[in-house]
Amino acid sequence: MASRTETLEQGLARVREDLLADDRLVRAVASGRRRSATPDWRRVELRWVDLKAGRHLQVVRYDATQAHTSNHLAGDAAAAVVEDLLAEPFGNWTVETAAHLLSLRVTKKGDAALHTSTRTLPAAGAAVEPDRGHDRAKERMLAEDDPLFAALGLADAQGRIKPSRMAKYRQVEDFLRILDRSVADARARGHLRKPTAEDPLRVVDLGCGNGYLTFAAHRFLTERRGLPVHLTGVDVKEQSRDHNAAVAAGLGIDASFVAGTIGEAVLAEAPDVVLALHACDTATDDALARAVGWEASLVLAAPCCHHDIAAQLRKADTPTPYTALVRDGILRERFADTLTDALRAQLLRSRGYRVDVMEFVDSAHTPRNTLLRAVRTGGVQPLTEYDDLVATWGIHPRLGELLGT
Repeated sequence: MASRTETLEQGLARVREDLLADDRLVRAVASGRRRSATPDWRRVELRWVDLKAGRHLQVVRYDATQAHTSNHLAGDAAAAVVEDLLAEPFGNWTVETAAHLLSLRVTKKGDAALHTSTRTLPAAGAAVEPDRGHDRAKERMLAEDDPLFAALGLADAQGRIKPSRMAKYRQVEDFLRILDRSVADARARGHLRKPTAEDPLRVVDLGCGNGYLTFAAHRFLTERRGLPVHLTGVDVKEQSRDHNAAVAAGLGIDASFVAGTIGEAVLAEAPDVVLALHACDTATDDALARAVGWEASLVLAAPCCHHDIAAQLRKADTPTPYTALVRDGILRERFADTLTDALRAQLLRSRGYRVDVMEFVDSAHTPRNTLLRAVRTGGVQPLTEYDDLVATWGIHPRLGELLGT
């Protein structure tokens, strides 16, 4: 594994080389935005496919509601579309080839932060062969007919996701993709320990509700990734505790459930991974504070509503010249969302976490689609920006109070 910073031109040249290597490219994804601009597409995926007319670069572009697929003949046509995509202001490129994995992130200064690692081969001397089939079934993190979904009421007796629950199923799929990448990256970089049967990976879901994502995380990590996992779910409702315990027993899942508040729940051992998905308002702050106190290695938190800071903004004197940001209710609420999560990210960085603020699920499925991913690295950032923001807006973030800041 190697990490380095290059000029953006140099970094994109490395991406270009891999994208046009039709003999070794497995898959590439462009996503996110740069600090100064937004690309035309939410996400783009690329791979090479073999058609009757020859080898083509298949490009799938995603907007807010659907996917748009196009195929470009190897040579000038493929090179032209690659140039167009590299010119888009994407914030991240992830490229997977038969030999290595490459990740490019555009920094605030406009440089390319590169991380490369040699691909682990499935067996000694074996090669990773790209799948160039054109008509392939969409890869699922968990199949629709997995018994888990029937037990949770998402699928019918025939193992088909109910039409009314398809949005929830897609949310589960999107979450598992993020979880998979996050766990793999944290383990590869040495930030998450290797679990054993005697000492399994300890995962806690704070505010687990009916456990859709809780159980999916356990199922995926154990069945698809072969990791020993012990799961703990925490929810204030005793009904949720009893329901989830019954589901876990029926599926044979190693899990325990606790009825209590996030801030006061007592666990036998500190967790390695903390999930807090759509915990309402300051319950997210309670979850993040617990994660920091436990020194959890990986935290995935998807905030729900942000009433606390929005209410404080209504009462506080608005600093000049930002009155227009909070004069109208809808703008004030959206600004409060952004400000709250920005302050949470800064606080986590000050406590030794590397933090990414990213899209959780497509906004077509839920408007609450922001996710804070925090990995404990030990690197501490100063609170200068946090202190300036809090002083400027005259607010008192709940997480800051919980962490004694």
